[in-house]
Amino acid sequence: MKMNIAVTTRLSFKLMDENDWPKLFELDQDPAVMQYLTQGKPTTLEEIKTISIPRMLAYRNAQQGWGLWQVNLREGNIFIGWVLVRPMGFFSDTPDFSDIEVGWRFKQVSWGKGYAIEAAQAICSTIEKQPQIKAISATALTANVGSISVMKKLGMRLKHYYIHTDDGSNLTAALYSKSYR
Repeated sequence: MKMNIAVTTRLSFKLMDENDWPKLFELDQDPAVMQYLTQGKPTTLEEIKTISIPRMLAYRNAQQGWGLWQVNLREGNIFIGWVLVRPMGFFSDTPDFSDIEVGWRFKQVSWGKGYAIEAAQAICSTIEKQPQIKAISATALTANVGSISVMKKLGMRLKHYYIHTDDGSNLTAALYSKSYR
C-alpha cells in the first residue's frame, strides 16, 4: 500500500519519480536556491539525470513514504518545491531506519510564506505514525538560518555541530532531531 500525504489548506503532495526530472532541473537553476547546497552552482541536466534521479530512486519507497515529495500550491496546482524523506545515513554503511531524515528545497518565489514548514509538518505527521520511527532529523549548514528555523518550528532540537565535507567544502553544519519513542 502506497503512503499518501493529506492535503493542507494551501498545499498538495505527490511522491516524485524519474519522470519528474524537469521539475528537479527547474528548481536547481536558481543560484539562491542552491546557495547552501552547491555554493550557488546550478545543477546540470546531466547531473539531474545521472546522479539526482538514481540517488532518489535508490531510497524511494512508496509504502514507507521515502522519496522526494513534490509540493504544489493547491490553487493552480503550481509546483513550488519538494520535501525529502529517507532513513538517516541512507548512503552510509550504517543507515538508521528508525531515524528519518527530512529536507526541503523550494523555489525562491515561495520563500517567507510558511510553505516549507506547512509541507514538512504535513509529511512528518504522517511519517511519525509508523511504529518503527523513533526520530525525525534534519541537517543544514549553520549559515542557512531559514532551514534551521524550519527545523526549530518542527520541534527539533540541536544535537550537534559537524564539519560538512560532502561537496568538498569544510563548512559548519548542524544536526537537529526530534524523538518520538
